[in-house]
Amino acid sequence: MRAETQTTVAEIRKSLELLGQRMDRETAAHRLEEFNARVEDPNLWDDPAAAQKLMRDRQMLVDSIETFEGIERALNDNVELIEMGEAEGDEEVVAEAEAALTALAETAATKELEALLDGEADGNDSFLEINAGAGGTEACDWAQMLQRMYVRWAEKRGYKVELQSEEPGSEAGIKSAVYKISGPNAYGWLKSESGVHRLVRISPFGKGTRETSFASVWVYPVVDDNIEIEVNPADIRVDTYRSSGAGGQHVNTTDSAVRITHMPTGIVVTSSEKSQHQNRDIAMKALKSRLYQMELDRRTADINAAHEAKGSAGWGNQIRSYVLQPYQMVKDLRTEHETSDTKGVLDGDLDAFMAATLAMDVAGKSRADAQGE
Repeated sequence: MRAETQTTVAEIRKSLELLGQRMDRETAAHRLEEFNARVEDPNLWDDPAAAQKLMRDRQMLVDSIETFEGIERALNDNVELIEMGEAEGDEEVVAEAEAALTALAETAATKELEALLDGEADGNDSFLEINAGAGGTEACDWAQMLQRMYVRWAEKRGYKVELQSEEPGSEAGIKSAVYKISGPNAYGWLKSESGVHRLVRISPFGKGTRETSFASVWVYPVVDDNIEIEVNPADIRVDTYRSSGAGGQHVNTTDSAVRITHMPTGIVVTSSEKSQHQNRDIAMKALKSRLYQMELDRRTADINAAHEAKGSAGWGNQIRSYVLQPYQMVKDLRTEHETSDTKGVLDGDLDAFMAATLAMDVAGKSRADAQGE
């Protein structure tokens, strides 16, 4: 076996070792048996929230086991094919198996990164908030482009996407939008997107000039029902108002939108569903999630530094630049990861950027360290 192939095999085995450690492989089969026994309990759905959490935890374990076993099986099969091909002098078989191992190493590395999503709230669903920044109508249009980008990213992953609230721009685009993104490790992946995103392009609004626009993205976890967040009723102000959209798929036609303001922190959350009672419930959950995120910020130095560095949506605070003119380039300023496939990124191909940021965090580097390098 060639030295290069031996190195690839070693990388895959290293990834397998980490994956096995993360899921505690020695006890995985026993834990799955326990999950299966609990799933068969006829009283399981008496508590829907607990049942949903159980089903999600079980599925995550099943996925971990299947991922580990699938990579391990593919590794052994291709190593065996290489050995057989070399013994028989069949270079074509060897080449095909080596190519399969190279692809498998990339898959294993991705799964290894996913296994590192073990932060306190990484497995939670997520709220995603987008706000237009400096740039007027251009910024509102840019915010809508980001909205589309993240919805497409989530849909490609099979995540559930729910629009919580949206404020249209005065001429085009959106001033703000809030989504709930539900799926395995939704917050763990999306948390790297918090910050200011900068766009450089030729204005589509008849100016013909090159314009720079900004929009901010804020990601915070959906609080699980088993996490207690106390909100003093005296600390909040609840306002109801009529909400109306600009038309299209996100049009709002309710008279019962709810805005909750948390006085001590200045946090404002809104919801614009059909039922005022439902809106209050959604807004309270969003408020608790924001307060929980603040607590995570205090306890997690890296996350705290990221939010402090985010700053206002304008010059000097961006985490990523999307340049469409005079050249094509998307570049993350924290990790230096970049691509010229701007269309792919704006269509939701964000995994490489998220993985690079996650790898940087795992390596213990701060944003300042990455920028310094």
